[in-house]
Order: sequence, then structure tokens, then C-alpha cells
Amino acid sequence: MRIAALIVAAGRGTRAAAPGAGPKQYALIGGRPVLAHTIAAFADHPEIDEIKVVIHADDGELYAHASGCTAKLSPAATGGATRQASVHSGLEALAASKPDLVLIHDAARPFVSAATISKVIATLKSARAALAALPVTDTLKRASDRGVVEDTIPRAGLWRAQTPQGFHFEPILDAHRKAAEQGLDKFTDDAAIAEWAGFDVAIVEDETGNIKLTTAEDLKLADRQMTSNIAFEPRTGTGFDVHRFTEGDHVWLGGVKIPHTHKLEGHSDADVILHALTDALLGAIGDGDIGQHFPPSDPKWKGAASRLFLEDAARRVKDRGGRIVNVDITVLAEAPRVGPHRPAIQALIGDVLGLTPDRIGIKATTTEGMGFTGRREGIAAMASASVLLPYGLSE
Repeated sequence: MRIAALIVAAGRGTRAAAPGAGPKQYALIGGRPVLAHTIAAFADHPEIDEIKVVIHADDGELYAHASGCTAKLSPAATGGATRQASVHSGLEALAASKPDLVLIHDAARPFVSAATISKVIATLKSARAALAALPVTDTLKRASDRGVVEDTIPRAGLWRAQTPQGFHFEPILDAHRKAAEQGLDKFTDDAAIAEWAGFDVAIVEDETGNIKLTTAEDLKLADRQMTSNIAFEPRTGTGFDVHRFTEGDHVWLGGVKIPHTHKLEGHSDADVILHALTDALLGAIGDGDIGQHFPPSDPKWKGAASRLFLEDAARRVKDRGGRIVNVDITVLAEAPRVGPHRPAIQALIGDVLGLTPDRIGIKATTTEGMGFTGRREGIAAMASASVLLPYGLSE
């Protein structure tokens, strides 16, 4: 039996995330995007064979940084104007792989447990549809238009619908197709479509921890919960880079264009500071070196701004749930002088790595006329980076 998970991540949800951070499913909790945690919950489950994520058309880059690496993840599908349309799009995209069962889940529920996933799958052995839900424990009131209590609603038999919601694949795809054909687009969850199509929907009691992150406060609490359960270990990486001078009128150092009598020769912009710093970050996480990820033999990187390399290294740290603590750089050169440009270099590096200036050391020294730098044949730079990486859950 082939079982797929369909994760719905096409919503905007911007009111929950920090300004400029994008939709809530890409907000960071515990050092990783919400969506990354949600994908991992299904990727780690032994009964799930395939994961399909439905994303907004504008979120391709955000998704690429959040999706991580798992063999179960198939290419993302593009969502529609409503949740119902997004799920329908995802189901159509899954049709080619012919799953027997599908579990449909909200991206904003990263705390779903393996036990809940297992119970929904088990229920589908005897039912065409299964709904993770929680019994209503609060007293419910219906309010009038004047904002006063109009009625008390008995809570017996009432449940709060959650996800995952599980279905036999072909029947739920057929139900979505029929609803779309009839112009019915107001269903707020897939269990409602199943009910409309005449399915009996079995209830699976969920766990209270499977909350949906809706507000900014939810994200803060989730981050606190994730972080409190993660133990971090310090990592240190070092980098070294050197480039020779050639004819020109400026050099790039730390992403800053500095007038000079020569320029540095290299396939990219030959920025020794950013090259050394990129290698230091890659070294801290054991992920090769700059030449491996951006080979000088590739014409794509000819003349490229080295900021791109540093951004990629920072993303690799972030994708591992890591945090960059501080960086320190020493430039070896007779000229040009680095000191006057220190604030600008710190500002650029801080912008890329999310660090304040007090966490970015920029120093320069000469070699007293000795060696290739002393003979003004080129410039060298050394860098170190300190990173905190999660290595497991604390007890």
C-alpha cells in the first residue's frame, strides 16, 4: 500500500510572521522554518512513502530554503486562490504516482506526532475518511449581532477538526473534481468535502500538542518550545584565501569596492575577505569548501559578486538549524588600508549573516615588506567563524 502526505503551504498567513519574513510557514522556530519541521514529521514516519507540498506561486525561493533534503519529497505543486483549490491542485499532482491513501495536513501544524499519523492511517483500513480531532471541552456560546449571549450550545458530541485528515486517494480526488465542476468552493477542510460526497468520516482523537500556528504569539511560543528542547554544540571553522594583483583601479574587500592602483585577479570578483569567510562557515558545518560549491571552471560564476557565496554558506548553516555566533577576519596587505572601510564591511557582512557589528571582527596587518604581500603582489585574508549547531533533543 502506497501512502502519500499532502502538505498545504500555499496560504499567505503574513499577520503571524515578522515584517519582511514572509508567510508564517516560513517563519523560524527552533532555528528552522515551520514548514521544515512539518515536512520532517512525515518524512520520519515509516509508513509515509511520498510527500507533496503545495506552495504559493510566489514562494519558490522560500520553499527551496525550507524544504530540506528527503528522498520522500516530490516536486512541489502550485496552489490556488483558496485552500480547497490548493488541495485539489496537490491531489492532481499526486495522481501520477497513484497512492492508495493520502493524508492532507496544514503546513502550520509542525507538532503533529507520529502517533497521530499512525492512528489516522490505521483508521483508514476500515473507513474511507478519517479526521484527527479534539473533543470540545469549553462551554460554547452563540452571540447576537449586539454582542451579547444569545444561546448556550451543548458541547456533547462536538469536536474541533484538526489535521492530518486521511482519505482513500481516488474517492477524495473524485470528490474534489466534482465540487470544482459544480462551482462549490467554500469548503474549509477536506472532511467537509468528504461529508458532502457522502463519505462517513471517522474521528481519530488527536493530541493537544498538535496546534495550528496562527498568530505572532503562537510563533514565539513555538520557538520557545523548540529551542528549550534542543541542545547546541559549538563549532568553529577557519578559512584562508589569496589573490594576486593585476591591472585595474579597484579591489573588492568584504563586499566593498575600494579604489586602488590594481585589482585582484580571480574568476569571480576575487574578494579575499568574503571567500575566506565563506570557507570558514562551510568548515564549521563540515560542508566542503567554496571551490566545491562554486567551481571556477563554471562560467556561471565569472565575475560574480562574492556576497552570493557568503549568502549560500549562511543558508547552509540555517538549513541545519544552526546559528552563527560571531566571525573574525584578518587581512594581510600592504595596501589599500582597510581601517577606513571597516564600518561598511561590517555592515555588509552583518546584513548577510544577521550579525551586529560587535560580532564581526575586521582587522588588517602588513607583513613588514616580507613575502608576496610585502612585495605588493597580492592580498590574503584569514577568517574564523563560530557556529552553534543542534545535535539532538535534550532529555
